[in-house]
Amino acid sequence: MAETPDVKVYALSTCGHCKNAKKLLDDCNVAYDSVEVDLLEGEERQAVLDEVKQLNPRCSFPTIRIGEKVIVGNKEDEIKEAIGIS
Repeated sequence: MAETPDVKVYALSTCGHCKNAKKLLDDCNVAYDSVEVDLLEGEERQAVLDEVKQLNPRCSFPTIRIGEKVIVGNKEDEIKEAIGIS
């Protein structure tokens, strides 16, 4: 089995789609970094928002980076494909 690429989830703590996307990754036993953007403050929040805008100019959530691929929203099929699960 291929090694799972580096996964990072930019989420909001109150977002149902974000929770569902993280649950999907958990259910697939995929390790990932998660950033709850709305819980950050000041410069740290701004730095993370700048990161998100580079990946997703609309700055919507969840924004998920899987290796070089960026998925915006909880798109189960795209997420599974990107982590190598069909």
